[in-house]
Amino acid sequence: MSIASTARQPGITAGFAPLRALIAARLQVLLPGEEEAPRRLHGAMHHALIGPGKRLRPMLTLLAAHRCGGDEAAALDAGCAVEMVHTASLVLDDLPCMDNATLRRGRPATHRAFGEDTAILSAIGLLNQAYGVMATLPDVPEALCLRLVRLLVQAVGSRGLVGGQECDLHPDTVEADAAALEMLHHQKTGVLFAVALEAGSLLSNAPEEEVAALRRFGRHLGLAFQTLDDVLDATATVEAVGKDVRQDGGKPNLVSLFGLEGAQLRVQEHLRLARRELVWPHRPGCMLEALLDEIVLALPLPAGSALSGQGQQPG
Repeated sequence: MSIASTARQPGITAGFAPLRALIAARLQVLLPGEEEAPRRLHGAMHHALIGPGKRLRPMLTLLAAHRCGGDEAAALDAGCAVEMVHTASLVLDDLPCMDNATLRRGRPATHRAFGEDTAILSAIGLLNQAYGVMATLPDVPEALCLRLVRLLVQAVGSRGLVGGQECDLHPDTVEADAAALEMLHHQKTGVLFAVALEAGSLLSNAPEEEVAALRRFGRHLGLAFQTLDDVLDATATVEAVGKDVRQDGGKPNLVSLFGLEGAQLRVQEHLRLARRELVWPHRPGCMLEALLDEIVLALPLPAGSALSGQGQQPG
């Protein structure tokens, strides 16, 4: 199934469900088989990666490639590599020594299902699988593959996911102001959104101005998404979000800084700024705008949220 055929599906939710299925099927192919030794390790990798998920990051890569007229096969694998990195970070975040979470995507966290030792090894396995996939994208020049691997490595490192998790574990090291908290949010979420979009546009030979615009789109989308995650942590139920809630008590975040309504307003502002980055250059039929709409429709927003019921107008 191609992105173009997905675009012809009626309605936003119906339109993106086949794309998610395409991504899920490719993830299965890119992982070692569950029956391949060591079976427990590979079982943990499958448990973490193949379970239900929004698949936002690979979707962003595919839709950026679609917007810029790029190779869908290479973009699919690049997006799957980013999803592997994201999933590895979730496995590590959930560990007892980190966030001590019990649920992820509506199922037992990987360390609860397979033990802490195997969970850690599965995260390392997913990270290395991701680098291998990105380094061998089909029909992509070696120099571009190397550039994309470098982007992924930088996103994971001390200025990205690892640094964000360190600051999240030690909130006393973070200034309790909006700029510092949004930098933390970017490290925790936005960096992978930006890499996902940058990969799709680079694989399409997009002009640097458009690559930069999509990178900014990813930053704003990541900030909106992470802020909304904090709102849900403070207001939603475990059943609604499929993971532990009330995990951020005592940590500085935009909810504690501005209150629920103020945090929701910042979500709206970042969604508006993200949408603005799609204006240039004009690309008829850009599905990234539709994805913005679906994100708001799909997330379990708390009752009375400023974003609830807005549907097609999240920004």
